Amino acid sequence: MAPTVQHPYALDPHPLDLAVEYLDGFRAVPESFADAGVPVLARLVAETGGSRAVAAAQRSVAQWTRTVGRGPAHHGLYDVGLTGTLVGLDHAALLHPPLQRVADGLRDRLVDAAERRPWRTESVAFRDYDLISGPAGTLLALSAGTSDTAPLLPFAQHLAALCDDADLPRLRTSYAEHPTLSWLHGRINTGMGHGVAGVATALTAAVRRLGPEPHLTGALHHTVRWLTRQSFDDDRGIRSWDGAGLDGRPQTGARPRQAWCYGNPGVAWAVWDGARTLDDQESAEWALDAFTTFADGFDEDFHLFGAEPTDLLGLCHGAAGVLAVTDAFARHARLPVAVLLRTRLLHLLERRLSDTSAWAELHPGLLGGATGVLSALLTAAHDGDRGWLPCLGLR
Repeated sequence: MAPTVQHPYALDPHPLDLAVEYLDGFRAVPESFADAGVPVLARLVAETGGSRAVAAAQRSVAQWTRTVGRGPAHHGLYDVGLTGTLVGLDHAALLHPPLQRVADGLRDRLVDAAERRPWRTESVAFRDYDLISGPAGTLLALSAGTSDTAPLLPFAQHLAALCDDADLPRLRTSYAEHPTLSWLHGRINTGMGHGVAGVATALTAAVRRLGPEPHLTGALHHTVRWLTRQSFDDDRGIRSWDGAGLDGRPQTGARPRQAWCYGNPGVAWAVWDGARTLDDQESAEWALDAFTTFADGFDEDFHLFGAEPTDLLGLCHGAAGVLAVTDAFARHARLPVAVLLRTRLLHLLERRLSDTSAWAELHPGLLGGATGVLSALLTAAHDGDRGWLPCLGLR
């Protein structure tokens, strides 16, 4: 394992200490699940810390393996899906190498299922395309977890087919009778988790791994330009996106949901990274300007909201997700406002994590749980391994 890295930020409590404490206390119980969070955090801890950290990481992964196979067996990256289990196994195998054989078997199972093209290409639901439960998430996971490009093909080809038109009509969803998603029926979701931004990040990964095939670059171009057309400046001057694409003029007002999952910064990252991959300098500069409006206008009291710690702290809705995206902009775009905001977010999380009651009872999941918060902290503050970030459409 790598030696301990000097912490570049004077944070108290120390993120590594918090992470080791969390892994030391992790126990596999019936309510646990085979989400990738514990193995992802364990790998980061083992590569960042000393002997105690390695021991805690190994014990927690051994505990985590007891949860494998308890999920509902859908194929998604989150919501206890098999792709999430695969990501967990790939990371766990770095600490317990015999698990790699189990991971490889599960990877083959997911690819075999994808070759039968089980997804719809019109009147779609999230499972037909998105990052959380659909092929975009599996493509991102596979792009990071194997050197073989063949497993990526059925996922990439399906997403390219969905995005074969500049107006993305195939991504209009069918949720007419759904109790909570009827607002989205016949509309196109914009977000990272369930929308075009997540699809764009998956297509970006596909172009990088498979090469600039015209059907892939054309589809990626459509998603990047569609997202720019759906944006607007909210009443705080932040370049924003609503949950679905514009059907007419946007309503007035400020948009509080500016997070990884919806709005700026997550969508701005998808546009920037896709545009860079396409060598579309105009769109890339536009995305940097869009993110800059967010960095300049970020207000933790307004943009971080909700009654639960997962809303305030987690990767999906909260400060950890904003940190992860901001850190990606700081590292890859070398954007000065992102560097400044990253420091601000690290100290914001420092303050909020000093009260352990605010986060210690979070579930062990990656996207909304404690492992995601701690993984984002270690990655941004300790320059930890970035191999898990494709699970967020980042790098």
